[in-house]
Amino acid sequence: MSAYYYSGCADNYEAHYLDSCSVCGKSLHNSDIFMYRGNTPFCSKECRQEQMEVDEAREKKLRSGRSLRKSDSKTSTPNKTVRTGVVTVS
Repeated sequence: MSAYYYSGCADNYEAHYLDSCSVCGKSLHNSDIFMYRGNTPFCSKECRQEQMEVDEAREKKLRSGRSLRKSDSKTSTPNKTVRTGVVTVS
């Protein structure tokens, strides 16, 4: 049985972010809730750890992607036209 927000009628159920685990979807009704990053609920330490590892990998990938782009821009030559020659003014 899932949790209800009391609105005067059990038929008028509104979903709530604390109803189920963010990783496996298991109901959190009458059980311990493990939180991560403010408002992300999990049914166990294992599910929370799994999400933490996914977030860490995503952040690491973003950081490495940014550093590659920065290094690429330093090594590549910009598309500028350079004119050489002699100018004579009389």
